[in-house]
Amino acid sequence: MSKRAIIIVDLQNDYLASGRFSLVGIDEAITKAAEVTAAARHTQDLVIHVRHESPEGSPFFVAGTEGADIVSTMAPAEGEPVITKTHPNAFRETGLATVLKTAGIETVTIVGAMSHMCIDATARAASDLGYKTTVIEDACATRDLEFDGETVAAVKVHAAFMAALAFGYAEVTSAERYLSSLRESV
Repeated sequence: MSKRAIIIVDLQNDYLASGRFSLVGIDEAITKAAEVTAAARHTQDLVIHVRHESPEGSPFFVAGTEGADIVSTMAPAEGEPVITKTHPNAFRETGLATVLKTAGIETVTIVGAMSHMCIDATARAASDLGYKTTVIEDACATRDLEFDGETVAAVKVHAAFMAALAFGYAEVTSAERYLSSLRESV
C-alpha cells in the first residue's frame, strides 16, 4: 500500500438534487470523485469515506435516514474505512487521524462537499497535522450562500475557498491534472 490516502467527504444523498440540501454541481463533482477514487483503488492508496450525521430535527443528514447514506456510486468497497463525524472538520472527535497514522499515510487527497465547510475545515486540519494535502477542486461542490442580504453564487463561493486553500494549505488541482500526474508517477 502506498503512503497516500484519498478522503471522500460527505458525498451523501441529501446533497443530491432529490435530497434535502442539494448542492450546485454535485453530480459533476461525484463523477470526478468517482474517477479519482477508482484511480486510488488501482494504485492501492488508502480510500477513506467520511459521512456526516446530524441529530433529529436538523435540516439534513439526520442519523438513520436515507439522506445521511453515502451516495450509491461512491459506496465503500470492502475493507475501506468509514468515519462518521458530527463537525465540519473530519478530524475533530473522530478516528481519522488514527487511521491515517496507523497506515503510515503522508499525503492526503480530498474530494467531496461542501467546499466552504467540510472540505475547507478538513483540508486545513490535514495540513496543520503535517500531511501533504491536495484538494481536487472539480470533485467538490457547494451552494449559494447569503451574507448581509447579498447572495453569493456557488461558483464564487467555491472559487473563493479554493483560492484560500491554494494560498497556504493545499495544492488545489483538477481531477484531470491529478490523474495525469498520478499516471506519470506510476
